[in-house]
Amino acid sequence: MRERFFAGLAAALALVAVGTAPAAASLEACLPQLRAAALKAGVSQRTVDAALANVAYDEKAVRFSTSQPEYQTPIWDYLAFLVDKERIADGRKMLERHARVLERVEKTYGIDRHIVVAVWGVESDYGQFRGDFHVPHALANVACTGRRANYFRSELIEILKIVDRGDVRLADLHGSWAGAFGQTQFMPSTYRRLAVDFDGDGRKDLVNSVPDALASTANYLKNAGWVTGMPWGYEVKLPAGYRGPSGRKAKVAVSEWGKRGIRHLDGGELAGTAQAGLLLPAGAEGPAFLVFSNFDAIYTYNVAESYALAISHLADRLMGGGPFHVAWPTSDPGLSRKERLELQKLLLRAGYDIGEADGRVGAATRAGISQAEARLGLPVTGRPGQRIYRALGGR
Repeated sequence: MRERFFAGLAAALALVAVGTAPAAASLEACLPQLRAAALKAGVSQRTVDAALANVAYDEKAVRFSTSQPEYQTPIWDYLAFLVDKERIADGRKMLERHARVLERVEKTYGIDRHIVVAVWGVESDYGQFRGDFHVPHALANVACTGRRANYFRSELIEILKIVDRGDVRLADLHGSWAGAFGQTQFMPSTYRRLAVDFDGDGRKDLVNSVPDALASTANYLKNAGWVTGMPWGYEVKLPAGYRGPSGRKAKVAVSEWGKRGIRHLDGGELAGTAQAGLLLPAGAEGPAFLVFSNFDAIYTYNVAESYALAISHLADRLMGGGPFHVAWPTSDPGLSRKERLELQKLLLRAGYDIGEADGRVGAATRAGISQAEARLGLPVTGRPGQRIYRALGGR
């Protein structure tokens, strides 16, 4: 297994090297078309020249846009690093530090401040991390060489218009390969529709203005259908051997779930006419949740149930709630960000060449984990879990 893993990795790297030159040539041929499209859409020559100067082929951005990730993150890993003790503690500090702004946001848009801060925490670690890519360059790459070229070309033009309006400086446009940027990671077209100037300086600046970022996030959720005063959902208790219906979209009255044997965590009966779906992110053996339309509003932010659950759970923890009552159905739980960083240090100390220890688990770290697992006689997964962490001396 170990030999096949590394042979496959070497073959993949060789294919990347072979494919880079034609792709780079394709980008070079495409750039004049992007320039012309932006100018035709009304973007100034000055902005076009500055934004698209020195655009180079970005293999990473193109790869992310054209292939599905080979490494699928289990829900217990995803929640372990997105809702860890550090993010909860930092979020509570942000709630205090920006209490006045959040009170205004809550009154203006009707969105619970804890949800807004949770989005901020997950998207950029409260403004500490904005993204690895210079967004105009990444968008140029994926518009020319990736899938959904027309969509990304449109997003590129939108972000150049944002610069033209003076909302955000070109140098501040760091974000994702797909174009999301700012403290709460808006796509450029979403920025145009829903970003707001909440600090009154005449600019919609989600990069440098915390009030603008928080208010814009609340405005997004309001437009996504958030209902003021309604919870996102809550954890429930399934009857033994539950094999009934489930799914976020399969909503029925809460009382109907009660008829199916589902109960509150304390055993109390479910009642009420509010429409809810039963979310089982790890199957009937893991935590179960009744989710309402506000969960769907959060879901639209990143179109993933795991993401919506992370936001919802972080918001509950910021309000003083505890961990889920039912444990995830795994013998190898996930690692917090602190533990991921420590795991990388342990790998380096053991002689595995994974590059720099930065807490971010990429291909090199997963390869190092696989090598360590093989040497220690563990199942080779390449996954940053408690098993390999403990085996290497983590505490």
